[in-house]
Amino acid sequence: VKPQEELVQLLKKSRELPGVKKVLVASGIRYDLAVQSPEYMKELTQHHVGGHLKIAPEHVSKNVLDCMKKPEPSTYDEFEAMFQKYSAEAGKKQFLVPYFIGAHPGSTIDDMIELAVWLKARGFRLRQVQDFQPTPMTLSSAMFHTGIQPATNKEVYVPRSMKEKRLQKAFLRYHDPENYWTVKQAL
Repeated sequence: VKPQEELVQLLKKSRELPGVKKVLVASGIRYDLAVQSPEYMKELTQHHVGGHLKIAPEHVSKNVLDCMKKPEPSTYDEFEAMFQKYSAEAGKKQFLVPYFIGAHPGSTIDDMIELAVWLKARGFRLRQVQDFQPTPMTLSSAMFHTGIQPATNKEVYVPRSMKEKRLQKAFLRYHDPENYWTVKQAL
């Protein structure tokens, strides 16, 4: 039995509990695993999303995604297509709220330009963005402190200065007039 199959059964049973009106999932979805199970995607989208679902593609650059151990951007596109399909089948207008981050170990200005172009091509105008902050016991923090990618044992670029962190964050909000000169300077 695949984990998604067990989760589908758990979600279905949760809807049948006496006194339970709704069981909603707002975030925390591993979209790379979700796309492997159309049954899970249908159950989640049609019964357990309250209009908005936050997911974390975080970046689109292969360089950065490899550091994050995240799937390629086409996986996000596949998830989005399934989400829209099952939402439409249920007659629901629902939205994905993607989360992106700047200044992650491995992220250069060129990587942020690639991300900004990807965001613009899809019409994303992010309101909330974040700079990477190291947290204990994570591979990303190990990369931040050592400058080494543990999976390859090779050096990885780490944006450290506040100036570069501001530049990378500005690319996430390329559409904000306040970021115009910052982005222009970086280009």
